[in-house]
Amino acid sequence: MPHTPIQFAVLFLSIFAHLHGEEVAVSANDRPNIICIMADDLGYGDVGCYGATEIKTPNIDRLAAEGRRFTSGYCSASTCTPTRYSFLTGVYAFRQKGTGVAPPNSPALIQPGTATVASVLKEAGYKTVVIGKWHLGLGGKDGPDWNGLLKPGPLDIGFDHAFLLPTTNDRVPQVFVRDDRVLNLDPQDPLWVGDKKPSEDHPTGLSHRHTLKMDWSHGHNATIHNGISRIGFYTGGNKARFRDEDLSDRWVQDAKEWMTENRKQPFFMFFASHAIHVPRVVHERFQGASKLGPRGDAILELDWSVGELMKAVEELGLKEKTLIVFCSDNGPVLDDGYVDEAIEKLGKHDPSGPFRGGKYNVFEGGTRTPFIASWPGRIPVGESTDIISTIDLPATFAAIANAKVPEMAFGDSVNLHGALLGEADATGRPHLVTQDNGQAGNFGFRVGKWKLMRLDSERATNVELRLSPTKLPKFQLFDLEQDPEERHNVIDQHADVAETMRMELEAIIKQSK
Repeated sequence: MPHTPIQFAVLFLSIFAHLHGEEVAVSANDRPNIICIMADDLGYGDVGCYGATEIKTPNIDRLAAEGRRFTSGYCSASTCTPTRYSFLTGVYAFRQKGTGVAPPNSPALIQPGTATVASVLKEAGYKTVVIGKWHLGLGGKDGPDWNGLLKPGPLDIGFDHAFLLPTTNDRVPQVFVRDDRVLNLDPQDPLWVGDKKPSEDHPTGLSHRHTLKMDWSHGHNATIHNGISRIGFYTGGNKARFRDEDLSDRWVQDAKEWMTENRKQPFFMFFASHAIHVPRVVHERFQGASKLGPRGDAILELDWSVGELMKAVEELGLKEKTLIVFCSDNGPVLDDGYVDEAIEKLGKHDPSGPFRGGKYNVFEGGTRTPFIASWPGRIPVGESTDIISTIDLPATFAAIANAKVPEMAFGDSVNLHGALLGEADATGRPHLVTQDNGQAGNFGFRVGKWKLMRLDSERATNVELRLSPTKLPKFQLFDLEQDPEERHNVIDQHADVAETMRMELEAIIKQSK
């Protein structure tokens, strides 16, 4: 039945109750360790437990087999920076200017004083860490001081420890940041990062294309490091630079060491894998291990990382005391700037599974991703159709940890601890707004079976997992129960539903949080 305005009013009140409820999920003595593993560019159909048949992901599948697999699990945006912003703050990224894909020299997008899932859990007695891809900017309004203190940064918004890739690995610089400094930086070889070529003889993917071990297809043709050209320019910092092939190994190693050191008290870990984002350059032991080319190899390396974290938790005797959530920052993309056979070797594999679209757009394939929660002995094994999003994790984790959320914090985050933990009669999100990277102003709005798409741009890209733009109408309405692939726009047949949803979406976008 279509929703009437009265039904939407009731719905809005229920949303308010969800957002501001202060239910306690567990007792103070039963608070779990919390690990959130966020993959990068991983699609709904990229793992075995969500239907993949051309590639094996035994560790992710085991996590699902021991826990709860959500079939309506979402990220809040179809690109990385806004999803990560919303995951940490519990606020839709479109409410904050500058939260599109962050450039290499972006200042910190989350300023000190902002409540984050890390700061709230830390206040509740948790040790907190972020390991992996950051891509939320560092430093003050002038951007990072690469040769000094990178403040503000993660340590200023609730994390006790950080071991980071500062941007994303197709962007410069290829260095690690430990806490608030570039790791292993030689002061006699200062690091410079910019958006203009530093000198005429500076090697780039354009001038020295013949030297590359992985060619670029578009955009990624500036400074060369490790035989791969990137977005942006940098010089110096040679002792601090890492090898692409070693990213996952270093992060897993640091995660294991940190968990070992902090195993005697509750901890929160945000493990932000770079896999399977470009450039897809995995460790030698994974190269050629799949039949899907470097993209498939990266999925195998991601699965290995998940398995290593699971094994470490078990070896530390913490399996029954640890909640693990596995998700992705956005949906899949094939050719995202490098020539790596992602299209040519795709074969029968469907990265978006049963959905249309992927990274960069607000079709279901762009934002509906794998979403798994496991806490042995606490979360019943099974499948859930409840709607849940990465933006809900701050309020949900706070409830599970019996942590106090400051007034006005986590304004768009819904406390879904009941749905996450599989409690009887618990429900998921009553509605969800998803966005693209924030530049085009494109939105998806799901309420029950209905999905309204509002495109402020006349075109969307990557609609069929190709980066070519597709012209689409400003508004489309889909019945996801009958048409999960979003092929049949039924806005003319259900104009009343579309108009009510349009007004509700407009109100949510304009609402101050």
